[in-house]
Amino acid sequence: MLKPIRWNTFLQDFIRIEIGFFLFGLAITLMIRGNIGTSAWAVLEVALAQRIGITIGTMTVLMGFLVLSGALIMREKIGWGTLGNILSIGPWEDFWLSIIPSVKENLPLQIGMLLLAIFLMGLASAVYIGVDAGAGPRDSMMLAIKRTTGISIRAARAIIEVTVVTLGWMLGGPVGFGTLAYAVLVGPSVQWGFKIFKVQPHKPMAEEVAAGVEGGAE
Repeated sequence: MLKPIRWNTFLQDFIRIEIGFFLFGLAITLMIRGNIGTSAWAVLEVALAQRIGITIGTMTVLMGFLVLSGALIMREKIGWGTLGNILSIGPWEDFWLSIIPSVKENLPLQIGMLLLAIFLMGLASAVYIGVDAGAGPRDSMMLAIKRTTGISIRAARAIIEVTVVTLGWMLGGPVGFGTLAYAVLVGPSVQWGFKIFKVQPHKPMAEEVAAGVEGGAE
């Protein structure tokens, strides 16, 4: 099920959404290179990329299509932005990972990288969601679970995030105190981004953001 495309504003929307994905990729990279923990999905994707022997960005793309397949099976509506999310964030991650070095044994800098990542995630989410071109694949799965089971957005999100971070941790992914800090701070960061850009999302997306966006958005 596809959301209709607004052709009269498509070029403007495309540029805006790519800026959001550009910032998403940078935010995820800062968390990975900071080495004190990442978002739940990044934990799993980093672990799988290392085990399979592919780049993290490529793993992000593959995971996006896998999750989207599940959402489509549950007949969740998607938009062109959903596909853009899958195809854009991973390559941006690989771009940033190629130029940002890994930082270890420098806790002030590492904490600064994490906080900057969370701040950028809030801005990126506001830019991306403001285009209203469809939820990302991971959020589409969350919304599909809510719709098909009747549980709350928060419960659906919690089930997915706990499952993903547990699998990632078991596979050797980068879990740390930054993972918890991200989970606590990303929601307020997104709300702040909404105020800055005066984003007025539709109700399902507003509930989604209150529960915390993918770090994916990823």
